Amino acid sequence: MTQGSVSPVFPTVREVLALVPVRHGAPRLVAGDAGLDRPVRWVHVAEVPDIATLLGGGELVLTTGIGLPADDAGLRAFIGDLADVGVSGLVVELGRRYVSGVPRVMAAAAERRGLPLVELRRATPFVRITEAVHALIVDAQLTELRATEEIHQRFTELSVEGAEPAEVVRQAAELAGCPVVLENLSRQVLAYDPAGESAELLLDGWEQHSRRIRPAGRTAYDPDSGWLVTTVGARGQDWGRLLLRWPAGGELTTGGPDRTPAAPEDRPVSDDPAPAITIAAADPSDGYDAGAAGAGAPTDPATPPTRLTILIERAASTLALGRLIRRDAEGLERQIHRTLLTALIDHSRPVDEVALRAKALGVTLDRRHLVGVVVRHRADDPAEGGGPGPDAGPEAGPARLRDLAEAVGQALREAKLTALTSAVDDQAVGALLALPDPAAEEKALAAFAAALRRVRLDADPARPPAPRPARPVDPAARTVAVGALRAADPASRPRPAGPAVIVAAGSGVGSLREARRSLVEARQVAEAARRDRRDLPYFRLPHVGLAGLLHLLRDEPRLQTFVERELGGLLAYDAQHPREQLLGTLRAYLEQGRNKSAAAAAAHLSRPAFYERLARIGRILDVDLDSVEQCLSLHVALLALDAVRTP
Repeated sequence: MTQGSVSPVFPTVREVLALVPVRHGAPRLVAGDAGLDRPVRWVHVAEVPDIATLLGGGELVLTTGIGLPADDAGLRAFIGDLADVGVSGLVVELGRRYVSGVPRVMAAAAERRGLPLVELRRATPFVRITEAVHALIVDAQLTELRATEEIHQRFTELSVEGAEPAEVVRQAAELAGCPVVLENLSRQVLAYDPAGESAELLLDGWEQHSRRIRPAGRTAYDPDSGWLVTTVGARGQDWGRLLLRWPAGGELTTGGPDRTPAAPEDRPVSDDPAPAITIAAADPSDGYDAGAAGAGAPTDPATPPTRLTILIERAASTLALGRLIRRDAEGLERQIHRTLLTALIDHSRPVDEVALRAKALGVTLDRRHLVGVVVRHRADDPAEGGGPGPDAGPEAGPARLRDLAEAVGQALREAKLTALTSAVDDQAVGALLALPDPAAEEKALAAFAAALRRVRLDADPARPPAPRPARPVDPAARTVAVGALRAADPASRPRPAGPAVIVAAGSGVGSLREARRSLVEARQVAEAARRDRRDLPYFRLPHVGLAGLLHLLRDEPRLQTFVERELGGLLAYDAQHPREQLLGTLRAYLEQGRNKSAAAAAAHLSRPAFYERLARIGRILDVDLDSVEQCLSLHVALLALDAVRTP
């Protein structure tokens, strides 16, 4: 064992000299003060000059000097052998061989090699020193073992529970007492915990700072930056790095003299304790060169405790395992995007925290013009929206939503727009655009809508050829057949053509605190635009008109009361006569501008049958369907009913 390889959990020479049994001996440091922070792995008592061959490094050697060489060359060789093997220090009790002090040649040799040489000027039983130091070492090792056991238990529980990356990082920072950062291979922060420090200072200029942290090996410590780093990944596919900053004053760092164990009752305590360490003046005799003091001393670079290395590796393995379990789900970056968007909509996190985390992810939201955008399929049913048919299974809906989210992300990249983006519910994908100024709003929305249309056209498989026109059929027969079909299945009425995907945008806002309003408005506009068959690049609140207003008011009890007052009788009649569905007849009449002939054709009914139905509707609702005012009220009630029924 060479100097520097001893675990940092061991006490240092300085700590040993501060113990009560050592202080009882009135210790005096005569050489090697540069090595006082060397760790002490064990204490060894020796009275023979060739003891170095029996040592392994890291020992504190105690001696009375009675067996040491009498000549200067022998003393130099003795000190040199101890330094070569890597002992932590040499303690000589005065009184038996050396009365007033150790030989100058010994002190000079120890100073050259940076080996701490201590005189005990008062007789002290060595057994008391070894007992105290070994108790301290065993106590430190037990603490290390308990900490390691807690690390394994904590991260095993996180793995079993399928904890999110942010929780894994938080637990790592809590155990270490140090800041912890998880980043992807592009040096974007995926999760972090500042461990009580300033998050702004921790993440400021993170990408540039992270690229300067380049330790050697999969898990290694970079002393220049103070970061302990390990690679995160599994099965040969690395996807990130986990970094822990040390030292950071955490509880896992090596303690000071206060770690001294309680002394046994029979341990002698000095009635007149001497200072912990008395530093002797350097003596230039015997060729000692003060300018070269410690020049030959082995270095002892500060390295993190072993348990910190264990901790960061266990945390990394937990993150990698979680990613493997969720390999079919959305990517980790997209999960963070979704967390932040959800936080803005639900007010579940402070706005400043959202801004900081988004900036660390590469999306700057501060001092930007923000626009909420929602993209959704017009139909909730995948079969109606151009997706897989009803036999595609329960995964068809989530798969369609993932495809839409990927298309939105690719469109944002093609349009060179910066945004947070993720699915916001089971049917829609949201994006919060961060624009440099309000003037860029319309241009950015147009570019995004055009890019999304290109992406979706490129992704769609080749459409089958249009069906050949059928042979002409008798109009009367067609009317009867279609009427029978509608009677059996009212939902089979052909829908008007329109774009399969809706892009809706909210009003632009000037601060992140107002972003929720823009996102909620975009979602409401997207819902209201589902019945608008215009092929617009994107919808905004003015585009949806009355339908949009009614959608915004759909949870208003007074609107629901209005619907029941206007249409309740007809809805009750349709519930009792499911084959007739007069509500559809009323809808066709109002949508055709009260043109009875056009409405009959749109409803696929003969005019006499259609007129008879209109008369029945008038009797049920007690209204005059030739009255413009009453028809307007019914039409508004129909639009409100559609808004209320929209999920």
